[in-house]
Amino acid sequence: MHEIAMTENILSIVFIEAEKRNAKKIKKVKLEIGELTNIVGDCVQFYFELMSKDTIADGAEVEIVDVPLQAKCPRCGSVKRVENLDFLCE
Repeated sequence: MHEIAMTENILSIVFIEAEKRNAKKIKKVKLEIGELTNIVGDCVQFYFELMSKDTIADGAEVEIVDVPLQAKCPRCGSVKRVENLDFLCE
C-alpha cells in the first residue's frame, strides 16, 4: 500500500514542475522504477488516475520503465545485471 503515498509524492513533484514551466496541461509522466523498490507499477498508474482527476494531470499518460538491478565490480569495473541477488563478479 505504499504506492498511495508514493503516488501522492509523484503528483506533488509533477505539479511543482508544471507550475515552474507555466504548464496548463500535463500530457505524459515517465517514471523509472527500480527493481528492488517493490513498487507495483500498475498500482501507481491506478492511483495516479484517481488522484489526478480534475487537475491539469487528468488523463495524462503514465509511462513506467522498469529499471533492472545492476552492480559494478569494485575490482574490475565491470557492470552486470544482478539476478537472484548474486552480486559476485564472474
